[in-house]
Amino acid sequence: MTEDLLRELAPQVLAVLVRRNGQFDACEDAVQEALLAAATQWPEAGVPDNPRGWLITVASRRLTDQWRSESARRQREDKAYVLDEAADQPEIPQSDDTLTLLFMCCHPAITPPSQVALTLRAIGGLTTGEIARAFLMPEATMGSRISRAKKSIKAAGSQFALPPEAERDERLKVVLHVLYLIFNEGYTASSGEDLQRVDLTTEAIRLTREVHRLLPADGEVAGLLALMLLTDARRAARIRPDGGLIPIDEQDRSLWNRELIEEGSALILRTLAHGALGQYQLQAAIAAVHAEAPTAEATDWPQILGLYRLLDRIAPSPVVTLNRAIALAQVQGPQAGLDLLATLDGDKLMADNHRLYAVRAHLLERAGDPAAARAGYLEAARRTTSLPEQRYLNARAAALT
Repeated sequence: MTEDLLRELAPQVLAVLVRRNGQFDACEDAVQEALLAAATQWPEAGVPDNPRGWLITVASRRLTDQWRSESARRQREDKAYVLDEAADQPEIPQSDDTLTLLFMCCHPAITPPSQVALTLRAIGGLTTGEIARAFLMPEATMGSRISRAKKSIKAAGSQFALPPEAERDERLKVVLHVLYLIFNEGYTASSGEDLQRVDLTTEAIRLTREVHRLLPADGEVAGLLALMLLTDARRAARIRPDGGLIPIDEQDRSLWNRELIEEGSALILRTLAHGALGQYQLQAAIAAVHAEAPTAEATDWPQILGLYRLLDRIAPSPVVTLNRAIALAQVQGPQAGLDLLATLDGDKLMADNHRLYAVRAHLLERAGDPAAARAGYLEAARRTTSLPEQRYLNARAAALT
């Protein structure tokens, strides 16, 4: 419980400190020290009545100590005094400090991949290892990238404020991608015992709602929110009592959250009626088709295939091709899907992606090649670091012996 609370409060506390003094890197260090202190003290002393205020106070004092210990202490005495005073004052909530911090992490002084990585670290609370897996790169490389990004923001003298209108569109693209990755990591955790991390999906949806409130006319913001709602609606039906994974075609659809489905479907219908299509709107439309089907057999796969073909034209990627192969197999048979999957064999980004092996194994099983399917499932299980996925894939392989 304490760990969940600290994960929720960490970005809020970081945002408050950055708003107060603008030193992103120093503020993050101070927040980490405050979180460590809380993790050590709260289990024995109990969670304080105002845990957010407690963390802000402790982090602010740690930051004050940092300022005073530096060689330029005399020039910064006024700043340290202000921080001391602020630490003892009740925090006045801002409109949404976390949202402002979200845009700050997408500062143009750093590259788009670094923007995504830094935001996942500061806002999503993901570890460096989790972010590295999302980018398919070594953890040490990702750690260096995040460190450079924080230094670049400091050097650029970024102000804690929402970006001007002229910069917002480009920054927004990165913000949406970041929220998408946070949600995906929460919906299917890349490692560990748990299939899902509800704290991350909840935070991604909350932040996306806030961006939608700020930019209600933006179709892609609405599309991303609809996609999250329609996807999260299936959460309760995805896990067996033992924590195992249940694929969508085997899920008890009576467990799907109809309220989220209705909200997401209405949102995407309004969005599709206006403006140019974007990738999140199309993904939400695909999710809506799944949500509308009362049974797996009733799914409108030709419509889904058409939407994936359109998505492949406006936002091509190996993952889109992978999903299009699944839809193609449903419409034209497993061999057609396998032929499309073969086009990904030389793709470096997919070389270690367990989903490629899992999907190929599934189509091989449908095509009547159990030996090859079994080998594919085992290879997919070997390549994933998610224990629920490993168990599911190994079970599929065992069923073919």
